[in-house]
Amino acid sequence: MKIDKESPLPIYYQLKEFLKESIEKGEWLPGQLIPSERELSERFGISRMTVRQAVTDLVRDGYLKRQRGKGTFVAEKKIERSLGLVTGFTEEMLLRGHVPGTEVKGFAVLPADPEMAQLLQIEEGASIYEIKRLRLADGIPMAFETNYIPVERLPGLTKEKMERSLFEYVENELSLTISHGRRNIEASIARKGESHILGIPEGSPVLLIRGITYFSDGKPMEIVKSIYRGDRYTFTVDLRRGST
Repeated sequence: MKIDKESPLPIYYQLKEFLKESIEKGEWLPGQLIPSERELSERFGISRMTVRQAVTDLVRDGYLKRQRGKGTFVAEKKIERSLGLVTGFTEEMLLRGHVPGTEVKGFAVLPADPEMAQLLQIEEGASIYEIKRLRLADGIPMAFETNYIPVERLPGLTKEKMERSLFEYVENELSLTISHGRRNIEASIARKGESHILGIPEGSPVLLIRGITYFSDGKPMEIVKSIYRGDRYTFTVDLRRGST
């Protein structure tokens, strides 16, 4: 590829698209070290500042990642998850061709505080499960999830059952119907404990998701709080134009 300095397209953009295409075609593989700014500058006959701008854009877009003192590498491809349907983590990973995994990091029964009781539509002080799980895809940590579930609605729940799919247990073994849910998503950063369990540096970008899942009778099944790695996960949603 040659940079066309007479083109109306900015030089940095031409380089960016070339590097992006090399990644998408598999010419550069995930984890591979890309040439240095100096090498790219000399190869294409452009300034290092221009190279830096193209590389920075690709880091921001998730195609590349920088490692201090080591260089710039091709980033692992992000897992895409749809927000249009109520699906569990295990279902979504299988759908995307990944091997799901779960490690239960905490399993306790607690009394519901006033806020939890209101959200779960139970009496204050009623027993709820607090379950903390690390969710993996192909053995790689993807999300740290905390579930709050009324004991009265899933009385036989155990730590061993939570090492598998909660949705599968509820629908296939208990023959209950999960009908709908609500999720709120916001950008955040990984704090010390979260970064350690997810295997990412403290302060790394994460997606913080809070939500409620409901049975078909309208009663809440769970409150869930999930922290997803921003470098490995992306969420998509299909939109339709409404009438005005």
